[in-house]
Amino acid sequence: MNSSYQTLSRHAGRTLTQSVISMTFLGLVGLTGPALAQGAGQYALTGKVVQVSDGDTINLLVDKKQHRIRLASIDAPETSHGSERPGQPFGEASRKNLADYVAGKTLTLTCYEKDHYGRDVCDVPANGTTANRLQVQDGMAWANQQAKGKFLRDKSLVGIQSDAQKKKLGLWSEPGAVAPWEWRVVCWQNKKCK
Repeated sequence: MNSSYQTLSRHAGRTLTQSVISMTFLGLVGLTGPALAQGAGQYALTGKVVQVSDGDTINLLVDKKQHRIRLASIDAPETSHGSERPGQPFGEASRKNLADYVAGKTLTLTCYEKDHYGRDVCDVPANGTTANRLQVQDGMAWANQQAKGKFLRDKSLVGIQSDAQKKKLGLWSEPGAVAPWEWRVVCWQNKKCK
């Protein structure tokens, strides 16, 4: 079964016009870059962004059901989760930056898989590119190079991050930025927060 038919099948409850518009959008997204292309194993989710939890996690309302979405290829500074799990510098600024791009909008996401927390891992469209890229470009997230880049689908984010670092944007405006994957181990697990 081809991916266009699968996409159309998932949208059977919509009108034909809505499905054609969604498929046209997905086709155009495929032309904007390899990180956005629909392919084997990929799927689309269309819904309204009803919550921005932090700089790399949103909730999307799809057919009256909320989906927890993890933005693919990036890792944003952690926000506070109580005294045992303090937030990082720029955690709240990153959340607000992402909210400015996507909060309250109805979007069609390109998704790849569910992570071990059950979140859909997706590219989130914004301003002609993705919110994923914009977060890194604005210095509000890292290109996720945890586990030797295992979670980095969009390799161009490494260069985008380098540009943000050179310009000292966002979290790069202060020396000693700690990657979130390191923060979670050193601060949250080992209780050695700076």
